[in-house]
Amino acid sequence: MKDQAKIIAALLVGAAAGAALGLLLAPEKGEDLRGDIADYVNDLIQTAKDKAQTTANSAKEYASHAKEYGSDVVDSVKSKFNSAVGDAEDAVDNAKSKATDYAENGYGDAKSKVKATANDWNNSIQNS
Repeated sequence: MKDQAKIIAALLVGAAAGAALGLLLAPEKGEDLRGDIADYVNDLIQTAKDKAQTTANSAKEYASHAKEYGSDVVDSVKSKFNSAVGDAEDAVDNAKSKATDYAENGYGDAKSKVKATANDWNNSIQNS
């Protein structure tokens, strides 16, 4: 039993010595590790900045295209509206012209009929 106790004691002493040695060497290794972590984080930050810049540029380009498209749509609508207004003005002018023609023709026809009726009455009265 004493041999087993000696083995276990030696094992514990070795483990403690290894742990102590690890702690003594850890700050230097920890410093390196912290430096590596800082470099990795800085790389991640730079990658995120690059992606954000790329996204911002894409958004700017998209907004520019959207603005250009919107401008084209507005121009198209204005053109169609102006064309419709022109067509409506032409239709109004045409209607006015036809109304004037009908009114003049109707007036002339009515005037002729009134004259003919008056002449017929006049002839009837004189012949009676």
